[in-house]
Amino acid sequence: MARNITTEKLPEGWTYGLLDDFSVRCSGHTPSKSYPEYWDGGIKWISLADSHRLDKGYVFETDNEISPEGVKNSSAEIHPAETVVLSRDAGIGKSGVMAQPMAVSQHFIAWICDNTNQLHSWFLYNWFQFHKREFERQAVGSTIKTIGLPYFKKLKIAVPPFPEQKKIAQILFTWDQAITATKRLLENSQQRKKGLMQQLLTGKKRLPGFEGEWEKIELGDVLKYQQPTPFLVKSTKYSNEFPTPVLTAGKTFLLGYTDENFGIYSKDLPAVIFDDFTTASQFVDFPFKAKSSAMKILTPKSGYSIRYIFGVMQMLRFSVGGHQRHWISIFANLVIPCPSFEEQNAISEVLCTADKEIAALHNHLDMLKHEKKALMQQLLTGKWRVQVEAA
Repeated sequence: MARNITTEKLPEGWTYGLLDDFSVRCSGHTPSKSYPEYWDGGIKWISLADSHRLDKGYVFETDNEISPEGVKNSSAEIHPAETVVLSRDAGIGKSGVMAQPMAVSQHFIAWICDNTNQLHSWFLYNWFQFHKREFERQAVGSTIKTIGLPYFKKLKIAVPPFPEQKKIAQILFTWDQAITATKRLLENSQQRKKGLMQQLLTGKKRLPGFEGEWEKIELGDVLKYQQPTPFLVKSTKYSNEFPTPVLTAGKTFLLGYTDENFGIYSKDLPAVIFDDFTTASQFVDFPFKAKSSAMKILTPKSGYSIRYIFGVMQMLRFSVGGHQRHWISIFANLVIPCPSFEEQNAISEVLCTADKEIAALHNHLDMLKHEKKALMQQLLTGKWRVQVEAA
């Protein structure tokens, strides 16, 4: 038997029961690929290929379309706009709301909501978002995990009166709009920085007051390297209460914090940490300890800006091949363009300003997500009640 997600004492006026009692549950299907006439017929069809479009509210587009013939000759159904969908296979727990009539594959469950009486589609969407981890826990399977249909037949939900559902959905939608707008600003800022890097780090665009030829120089001639051995962390018992960050040069970057007070790299900062196997790198301007012995710590030689050199390194396109160390054998020999030290610093300041703008937007986005999560915790459980205007 599926575990009930909501079992706490109900707030006054709320109703608890099977989700099927509040909405119409529908399954999906895939028309036969053997008949081309079943496909590309104008009916949008949500499949696993559309997982990246979920968890963003409305679903407007799909990778594939089926035809009326495909619907007629299969178990696929066309669901009305505002139908809520949930993935039960790959991308388990991802959800969305149909912006127009669509069909779904068998990897999804769809719920048609009566947006005038019992269950509001956007209340249900947010309820799915709030309980996403619970859906992930319900998935079973060795190779491909999935949630079986019997689970959804017994799935229960606690819902407030319809006007309160609508008000809750409106409040959370406001946060969704702010999150979406901030994401868009962040993407624009990141694209602007890429454009600046393309122009400034190649000399295609010069900052005012700078002239003269740039030189071509090998990375190994501008950077010193050091092995991380003296700075490797001994214990992996990390805690956010500890003071010293433990870093990796990969995307994870911050692995955790350690209380070890020895072997902390702090002398020649800022520096660049470089993964000798993957060639990933990170700019670091604070004391740290390292996790991997496959890391090089890079610092500038006299007359060179580490921030400028790091920027140029981000633009290098190098195909990593084999399990080999790359710094001494390959990367140190790569040639980069290099202006005067003063121009290096000026370019670095421009890029640093762009980085600060991006970081501020990242922080704002994290704050909005945290606020929405806190709101969902209070509103979708009835701990906070909203004022509903009289009709």
